[in-house]
Amino acid sequence: MTLGRLIIYTRKMDEMAEFYATHFGYQIRRDPADRITELAPQAGGAALLLHPAGKAQKMGQVLVKLVFDVADVPARRAALMAAGIEVGPLLDGGGYAFANLKDPSGNSVQISARAFRSPG
Repeated sequence: MTLGRLIIYTRKMDEMAEFYATHFGYQIRRDPADRITELAPQAGGAALLLHPAGKAQKMGQVLVKLVFDVADVPARRAALMAAGIEVGPLLDGGGYAFANLKDPSGNSVQISARAFRSPG
C-alpha cells in the first residue's frame, strides 16, 4: 500500500494548479464532469487533488506540510524567489538544507534535501 493522493481544499483552483505545475512539475488534468482538478506528478510521488473549499473551511491551516525532495535546495529556492514567490531562509536540518514557503492558499510547503543526505 502506498500514499497515492493528497487532497488540498482551496478557493483558488486555477492559481493553485498553475503554482504546482509551474514550480513543482505537476501536470494539470481537468475533467469537466468532475469538480476536482488533478495534479499528476511527473517524477513520481503522490498526486495532488485540488478540491473546492466549502465556506466553513479555513484556508492555510498548518496541520499538514507538503515536503518536496530537492537535491539542490539553494538553487530551487533562488528559482522560486526569482519567480516572485516568498521563501523563508535556507535552514540546516542537521546535515541537509531546507526552506519553507506557502502556496497561493496559504498551505505550508517545504523544499528539502533530507532524502539526499548522507547516512550517519
